[in-house]
Amino acid sequence: MATTFEIFLATEDESYAASIAQEAWTLLDTLEDKLSRFRPQSDISILNMLEPGESLRLSIAAFDCLKLAFEISTQTNGAFDVSLATVMDEIRNERGEIQLAESNVLDAAFEEKRKGLYLLSIEDLTVYCQEAGSGIDLGGIGKGFALDQLADYLEEWELSRALLHSGGSTVLALDAPKGAEGWKVGFGDESGRESLWLTREAMSGSGTAVKGAHVLDPRTARPAETESRTWARAPSAALADALSTAFMVFSPQEVDEYCREHPGILAYR
Repeated sequence: MATTFEIFLATEDESYAASIAQEAWTLLDTLEDKLSRFRPQSDISILNMLEPGESLRLSIAAFDCLKLAFEISTQTNGAFDVSLATVMDEIRNERGEIQLAESNVLDAAFEEKRKGLYLLSIEDLTVYCQEAGSGIDLGGIGKGFALDQLADYLEEWELSRALLHSGGSTVLALDAPKGAEGWKVGFGDESGRESLWLTREAMSGSGTAVKGAHVLDPRTARPAETESRTWARAPSAALADALSTAFMVFSPQEVDEYCREHPGILAYR
């Protein structure tokens, strides 16, 4: 998933924890094999090659992740959209930055190739293609989804005092270590770094510091206007991951309204 995952476990049984953590990495590899569009045999790669009228039975993981992406797209009125891979491939440079922001080429690429999630339907573990040209990329939600899956696995083996993160941009806290208020998590830039205590919550950030202007507003076909970074705090890592991207393209008023309408969601800018 082009990032580094880490798991921190608060337990006295180091040998047991190491064994379960190793199995968790095997699960992570399996998830990437199913969710990454850069893996030729993944569910998403095969989905993107479907022709009109064709269908594909998905793995449970791919189905759940894609279904959640659909739901968040609807909740955010299209501000979060995983169907723009074809467009983004055309307009990003080798560093991942949007290169054609001021060009008519951007508008042409967007209008011609943006197919949208509505040209796919999904039910009963199966996705149906209504029109060719799908460009699904779960990069904006996949890392958070993987963290949630890893956390579920740890809890199955009674390792619930844990903190997990992917690349430092998305972090998921389970139960706190004994006697602790929670897991201390820092966010913000170097000049104004803040911290908070997380328990049974996730935090995710999106910004321009690393990749430059790399987030496109699906509603306007223009790069996100937020100049620095936005953070979303949510009950799950997948939701925090996706919302941090949506909040990059939301206006401050839209962010405030979304948080008011969805208890348990907080935003930091």
